[in-house]
Amino acid sequence: MTYFVKELFYTLQGEGAQTGRAAVFCRFSGCNIWSGQEKDRQKTICYFCDTDFVGTDGEGGEKFYSADELSKAIHTAWPVMDQGVPYVIFTGGEPLLQLDSELISQLHHMGFEVGVETNGTIKVPEGVDWICVSPKTLDGLKQISGQEIKLLYPLKHVSPEECDTFDFDYFYLQAIDNSAMKESTDNVQSVVDYCLAHPKWRVSLQTHKILDLK
Repeated sequence: MTYFVKELFYTLQGEGAQTGRAAVFCRFSGCNIWSGQEKDRQKTICYFCDTDFVGTDGEGGEKFYSADELSKAIHTAWPVMDQGVPYVIFTGGEPLLQLDSELISQLHHMGFEVGVETNGTIKVPEGVDWICVSPKTLDGLKQISGQEIKLLYPLKHVSPEECDTFDFDYFYLQAIDNSAMKESTDNVQSVVDYCLAHPKWRVSLQTHKILDLK
């Protein structure tokens, strides 16, 4: 299988329950909800998306022609194999369009824990150690269990109340960042207010933006 990787880099996880943990991020190209092209932004439910997942021209990005080749690149990106448990997070776009059991197995053999950040429309393969689901719609949602749900707020098509019965260890709300759209809505305060009124939910901050990390 050929893997199309937009970018691959070492940093700290900036969101959710794993905030602050060192990780290799592997961002796959492509998504099954929208094209990533600006001309299509207003036609998609993900009009607020601030991630570039088109092509393979990002930092560390390229085409990898086997699970062995990509897993070795991930291993190389982790600088300290003798300290802690190495961790890789697959994200996108939608990483489950490409992440498969062979790649997961190769990384486990190298000692990595494997995490995924998915929109939940594709069932997560066996062997993933940390599942973070961030649904943008409930239509076609297939993954309603895992370690954490990270719901952007407010969404037009999904409300926290509709996700309360899902099987996750952690329930996070994260304010939609309107800065790129020059909107004035205070989504952060809305998230704070909701979590105070519904303490099952916790606030997720994008600490990598605060710390000026990738």
